[in-house]
Amino acid sequence: MSMRDRGPFFTALAAAAVVVAVGAGAQAAGERKAPHLGTPMSAEEVAKWDLTIFPDGRGLPPGKGTAKEGRVIYENQCAHCHGDDGRGATAEELVADPQPLTEEAASKAIGPYWPYATTIFDFIRRSMPAGAPGSLSADEIYAVTAYLLAANKVIGDTDEMNAKTLAAVKMPNRDGFEWIDVKK
Repeated sequence: MSMRDRGPFFTALAAAAVVVAVGAGAQAAGERKAPHLGTPMSAEEVAKWDLTIFPDGRGLPPGKGTAKEGRVIYENQCAHCHGDDGRGATAEELVADPQPLTEEAASKAIGPYWPYATTIFDFIRRSMPAGAPGSLSADEIYAVTAYLLAANKVIGDTDEMNAKTLAAVKMPNRDGFEWIDVKK
């Protein structure tokens, strides 16, 4: 019975076996060939994607914003998905009244749930607005972050958020998570 008679699965399986055998033979002979996928990134391209922000504020860029400025940006860029005042629409609610997280349907809104304020900035910078992630400036992101923190009654309406002040915000649920030491 030929391979053709055994069907496409066996033909593909045989072809894969040949590719593996050829690759193993090349490695045994001391040849290492990397697949030629994509192109190497420049330092500028790497920097564009190096967006890590840590809970202590490391990685936050220069900039500043207030809740008043953030409200305008929120209304223009965010409200159509997250609803007026962040109470939810087609996307998750961002603002909720303080509540215990022990309830079965506890809110995952920023105020009662998120442990670090820097995560708000990080998430907005990476993912929002949904149709154009990365389109907001650092000042706009600080302003929207300030607005969301003020709406959740975590900071005052006139507090300015910047790299120093945002990192200093103590979220209500800071100690509500049990962290696991992965080094053990």
